[in-house]
Amino acid sequence: MKSLSETWFAEGRIDFELKKYTLLAYLQEVNRYFTESKLYPQLADIIFHYNNIVAFRENKKYLQEHFPKKLNGFQMERLQLLYEQMINDDELMQELEDIIHYSAGKIKNTISNGTEIYEFVEEKINITPVGIIPLDIQEGYFFLSSGKIRQTGVYYYRLSIFEKHDEKYRSIKTVFIDNWYRSISSTYEHIKSELIRHRKELPNPAVYSIETQLSFPVDETLLPVAKRSLVKFLSAAA
Repeated sequence: MKSLSETWFAEGRIDFELKKYTLLAYLQEVNRYFTESKLYPQLADIIFHYNNIVAFRENKKYLQEHFPKKLNGFQMERLQLLYEQMINDDELMQELEDIIHYSAGKIKNTISNGTEIYEFVEEKINITPVGIIPLDIQEGYFFLSSGKIRQTGVYYYRLSIFEKHDEKYRSIKTVFIDNWYRSISSTYEHIKSELIRHRKELPNPAVYSIETQLSFPVDETLLPVAKRSLVKFLSAAA
C-alpha cells in the first residue's frame, strides 16, 4: 500500500481541494484493508499521520521551523544559502490550517474503524500457560492458533523495557520458529517438550498458547494483536 509522506499536507501546492482528495484516496485504501480485517501496517500508519498533523496544528513554532523553505538568494562571500520562510499568518497559513483541521477529523474516524477491529480481535484471543511456568517469564515461546485449522505457529519471544519521556514501556521481540500440526499425539505439551529437547539454550522456558476460534489474517492482524495481548498478560503476571 502506498502511504502518505510525513509532511504530505505541506508539500507542493498548498490547496485544500487537492490535499482533500489525496487524503480521501489514501483513507479509502486503508479502509479497504480494514474491511478484510487487515490491520497492520495500516493502523500504525494512520495513527502516525494523525499524531503528526495534530503536533503541527498545536505547535505553530514547530510548524514554522519545519515548514519547507525556499531559496531567495546567494552570498558568494560567505558561501551560504539564504532562506525565506514561506510560512506567515496569511492566506497560505489559513489554507494549511483548514487542511489540517479537515484531515484530523477524517483520519480520526478511520482510526476508530481500525481500533474497533483491533478490540474485537483482542476480545476473541485466549492466552493459556502451557505446563509449569518458571519464575523468569521475560523469555520463552508462544503457540499461535486460529480458527479450526490445527496448524500452530511456534514463536520465540523476549520482553524488554525501554524508557520514553521518563516513562517505562515493555516491548516484545519475536522470531518465527516453525509451524506444527496439533493432533492427539502432538499436543501443546508435546510441542513444548520437543522445543526443550532441540533448543538447548532455553532448558526451562515459559510457554503460552494464544488461541482464537475465529480466522484472521496472521501477519496483518492476528500476530500483531497477539503480541500486544501477550505483553499485557505477562506484565499483569509479573
